[in-house]
Amino acid sequence: MKQRTRLAIGAACLLSCGAWAVLGQSGEMLPKFEAADVHVSAKSTSLDPRTVPAHGGRYEFKNATMLDLIRTAYGVTADKVYGGPSWLEIDRFDVIAQEPPNTTPDAQKAMLQALLEDRFKLVAHKDTKPQPTKVLTVGKKLQLKEADGAGETGCQAEGGGSAPGGSAIVIGTAVAASMGVPTRIALGPGGTIHYICRNMTMQSFAESLRGMMGTSVGTNPVLDETGLKGKYNFDLRYSILSPMPGTDAGDRISISEAIDKQLGLKFEERPVPTPVIVVDSVNRKPSENPPGTAEALPAIPVPTEFEVASIKPSEPPTPSAPRIMGFRMQPGGRFIADGMTLRMLVTRAFNTLSGDQLVGLPPWADTERFDIVAKAPSEGATSGVNIDMEALGPMIRALLVDRFKMTYHTEERQVTGYALVAVKPRMKKADPESRASCKNGNATAGTPAGSRVLICQNITMEQFADRLRGLSLELTLPILDATEIAGGWDFALSFDPNAAVRAMVAGRGGGDPNQTGAVAASDPSGGLTIFEAIEKQLGLKLEKQKRQAQVIVIDHIEQKPTEN
Repeated sequence: MKQRTRLAIGAACLLSCGAWAVLGQSGEMLPKFEAADVHVSAKSTSLDPRTVPAHGGRYEFKNATMLDLIRTAYGVTADKVYGGPSWLEIDRFDVIAQEPPNTTPDAQKAMLQALLEDRFKLVAHKDTKPQPTKVLTVGKKLQLKEADGAGETGCQAEGGGSAPGGSAIVIGTAVAASMGVPTRIALGPGGTIHYICRNMTMQSFAESLRGMMGTSVGTNPVLDETGLKGKYNFDLRYSILSPMPGTDAGDRISISEAIDKQLGLKFEERPVPTPVIVVDSVNRKPSENPPGTAEALPAIPVPTEFEVASIKPSEPPTPSAPRIMGFRMQPGGRFIADGMTLRMLVTRAFNTLSGDQLVGLPPWADTERFDIVAKAPSEGATSGVNIDMEALGPMIRALLVDRFKMTYHTEERQVTGYALVAVKPRMKKADPESRASCKNGNATAGTPAGSRVLICQNITMEQFADRLRGLSLELTLPILDATEIAGGWDFALSFDPNAAVRAMVAGRGGGDPNQTGAVAASDPSGGLTIFEAIEKQLGLKLEKQKRQAQVIVIDHIEQKPTEN
């Protein structure tokens, strides 16, 4: 018999027992927020939910789909939430709540469960479903060397300089994983990374695969079914990057191929029974906020400037010290920007994606680079690491006004945008009861190296047009749906996100069919740009058009900042 909501955990959970611990409470014993404001989110350019670490007992979860809310409340990954209405991954909500003192993370999840049951009338039950899971087994010819136990244990990426035929780079995810300390790794031909593994049991190797760059092991733990005992020393080389101009795609080797050829093991995917949550019903509209909610949760003023900031020109890159580029936050509100051009900083300051909406910057704004270390207020929307990134915009803007003497104004101008139109549509009509979604994934075998696939289910053309924004360098403004196609549709779109870059390097116009009147020549690697893929695979087309939009005009900005 199915047990609904407030899920109890048994000893039989196979893959994610820890994530289910919060579900052991039952009935009205679930703790509740002291007050909660729940409302539909304002329309945003971002598809990502935004969380702010609890501060002063205030919990905030913004721009979250119902799927985001459920997976967070029950401590599971999104692929372990089944069922639910078609809008579960489309509609977005803001939750702002007040926690009781000394609330633990598990209690916080339970409070969110109670809120969903109370305000959205969520009903769910626990079940088990087969899910794709990576499994490590022994191949035909084992090529592992037993370890003598000397030295450290673990798998480390080779770094600290250029690999033969390759170059040293900085990977942004490694910066985040190292608590803000840039980690340099060496890449070989075909974008190969070299991991040096010592004193590894097969169980520890299976567990380590999730933390190794570019392995794409999915959300379930990798299972060790090798039956091998003892510890081993081995090296592993595989490709983590898409081929770029001047590189040979033939040098690439997938993680599965590398494990097979270099270790004599098999790294395959198979369905494994996995605990999941099934959504039986949930209301699309939350119940009204109780009286007094606004008074109990007054708006917190968003900081408009950093407390202190240091700005200096970036050091020029060298082979042993490559360029580091990116924004990151550290605990306590420490904001760091590395290797940022003025254009990047101004774009971030106004939270815009479109170059057409930002005009008046001088040419040197694309070449002069700066490093910034600043202190954001430690309380409010900019506290902690998982900050509401949109709150950084006004502070960066104030910094540019103060230190670079930037002046600006806004006005209406004609800008370049795109409309999605129908040519000869070839998509499958969707089951209207299925969940609407568009998910990124790895392209199937046989597609050009570096390709990705966007798998869409029960998606309207308006929703698809919204989803296309940001998938290519040219698609920065909202895309208008001019297809006149009604209803939901199922389809897959396979394209290479780097094909447009390669096309521009090769002088082929980035694959934009409107630049030459016809689809630009295909990439030599065989990868399709987003423009080519939409026309060839879906029978649709992105047409360039001029439209009125508000733009930010930079009237003045200094090339050098004032002294620290």
